[in-house]
Amino acid sequence: MAKRSATGDSPIETVTHNLPDLARMGLGKKPAWSRQSEDLSINLISCTAGQGVGSHMNSEVDVLLVGIEGEGSVEIDGHWHGIQPGLLLIIPKGTQRATRCDGNDFAYLTCHRRRAGLWPTDHRDGNAIPQGGQS
Repeated sequence: MAKRSATGDSPIETVTHNLPDLARMGLGKKPAWSRQSEDLSINLISCTAGQGVGSHMNSEVDVLLVGIEGEGSVEIDGHWHGIQPGLLLIIPKGTQRATRCDGNDFAYLTCHRRRAGLWPTDHRDGNAIPQGGQS
């Protein structure tokens, strides 16, 4: 059953989800599964040997990461942390991070406070284009 959020922008689900099954069904999709509420952003990432998410920095929110299936690693500011099903890692905002699959497959769930949408960038000067118009 889904109930509309207070702002009416996205439904809030009150059902359970089998994350290992969703990871297997979504293998190769980016993300394998995703949900957003008014307050949260949740993403299930599922990858195979040699795959992962490249190095990037998030300066806005802390991220909770939970291992769902397989074996993988998460790099935080140059230090690798092994992740297996059931292990949890909190990634502080402002840190450089990356993930990789260390076995045949690796699935993990991330959850963080919902951020504002990404703004298109004017590649001529690197500045964000203001909402509703060109710069």
